[in-house]
Amino acid sequence: MPREIAENTNIIVGLDIGTTKVCVVIAQVRSDNSINVIGTGRAESKGIRKGVVVNIDLTVEAIRKAVNEAELMAGVTVRDVFVSIGGSHIKGTNSRGVIAIKNREVREEDVVRVIESAKAVDIPLDRQILHVLPQEYIVDGQDSIKKPMGMSGVRLEVEVHIVTASRSSVENLVKSCNRAGLNISGIVLSQLATSHSVLSSDEKDLGVAVIDIGGGTTDMAIFVEGSIWHTCNIPFGGINITNDITIALRTPQKDAENIKIKHGSAYTCDELSSEIVEVPGVGGRDPRRLSKYVLSQIIGPRANEIFSAVNKEIQNAGFEDLIASGIVITGGACKMEGSQKAASKVFGTEVRIGSPTNFGGLVDVVSDLEYATAVGLVLYAWSENSSFYAENTSKREEPSRPGQSVTGKLKKLFGEFF
Repeated sequence: MPREIAENTNIIVGLDIGTTKVCVVIAQVRSDNSINVIGTGRAESKGIRKGVVVNIDLTVEAIRKAVNEAELMAGVTVRDVFVSIGGSHIKGTNSRGVIAIKNREVREEDVVRVIESAKAVDIPLDRQILHVLPQEYIVDGQDSIKKPMGMSGVRLEVEVHIVTASRSSVENLVKSCNRAGLNISGIVLSQLATSHSVLSSDEKDLGVAVIDIGGGTTDMAIFVEGSIWHTCNIPFGGINITNDITIALRTPQKDAENIKIKHGSAYTCDELSSEIVEVPGVGGRDPRRLSKYVLSQIIGPRANEIFSAVNKEIQNAGFEDLIASGIVITGGACKMEGSQKAASKVFGTEVRIGSPTNFGGLVDVVSDLEYATAVGLVLYAWSENSSFYAENTSKREEPSRPGQSVTGKLKKLFGEFF
C-alpha cells in the first residue's frame, strides 16, 4: 500500500494516454511554488488507435497499471488528473470577437464578453470546444495587446484559436478514466501541454513550431508572438516506422520497436555500414545480422514522409516565415539516432530535440522524451493556476487530506470540458 505524504503538500497529476503507451507523472507543488516530480508510471497501451479510444477495457487496464506504478513511486494515492487529448478528430480554427467597451475602460467582464463573442461560431452538435486560446487583443485599432485590462477605449477585439474535439471521443476518454477510479480536473490538447515542457518563452515569442511525434499520430502547434496560431495532426507516427521494420525484416513487432529505438537511425550515412545489428527471427527462426546502414534505409523514408507532411502543413498555413526560432521535435520516436539531422534536412531550418524541463525531483527519469506531454500537463495546470497553488501551499492551518489532490478544487476552472 502506498504511504501517505505530508499533509501540507499539493499534488498535480498528468496523464498522457497515447496510442502505444500511457504515461503518468505525479508532481508536488512546494512552498516556494516550484514543481518537484515525485512519481512516474508507464504502461503499454493497446486500447487506443491514433489517439482515439477504441477499446475501453484495455484502456482502463493500461491507465490503472501506469497510475499504480506512479503511486508506488510517489507514495501517494491520486484521484484527480489532468489528461491529454489528441488525434485526427481534433480541429483548430482562428476566430475574432468584437464588442463595445462599457465605461470606456476594459474590465474583466469585457474580456469575458469579447471571448464569448469570438466563440460564437458554428460548432456541429457532435463536437465540443476544448480550448479558446487568446492570441491578441485589439483596443480601438491598437493590436498586439496581451493584457487589455485597465486600458481605455470604446472598442475591444480579440483574436483566438478555438480547439474542438469529437464529443464521443471526449466522452470515451472521460469514461475510461472514471472506470480506472480517476476524476478529470482538466482535458488539455496534447501539443499545448507538450509546449509547456519543451519550449522556452523566448521561442514562443520569436515564433516556433513544436512537433510531437507520438506512436500513432504526429501533433504540431505553431506559436507566434507567444500564442498558438495553428494546430494540426498528421495521422501517422512512430508505430508506422515500427511496422515498416517488422515487415521488411520479418521480425516480431516488439523486437522491431526495440531495434528502432536502440539501433535505428532516421538519417542515412556511410558511417553506419560498420555497425551490425542482430535481428530476431519469427516463430523460432534463427536471428539474422545486418548493418545499421541497411536499417536506416528502411527507417529513413518513413521519417522523411512524416517530416515532409508537417512541413507541407506549415507552408500551406503560411507560417514558414514566422517561425524564427525554428523547429522543436519531441516524442518517443525522436529518440532514434539522426532524427534531428533528418528533420533539419527536410525543414531547411534549425531543429532541436525538446526534452522536458522546468521542474525538479526525478529529473533523470522524466527527461525521457516519452514524458514530454505528461510533464507538460503538470506544468500547464501549475502555470494556469500558480497563484492558487501558492495560496494553498501556504495554508498550513487548512491541510488537505493525505493523498488528496488539490486539483479537485480546480474543476470549476475547467468546467468547459464537461
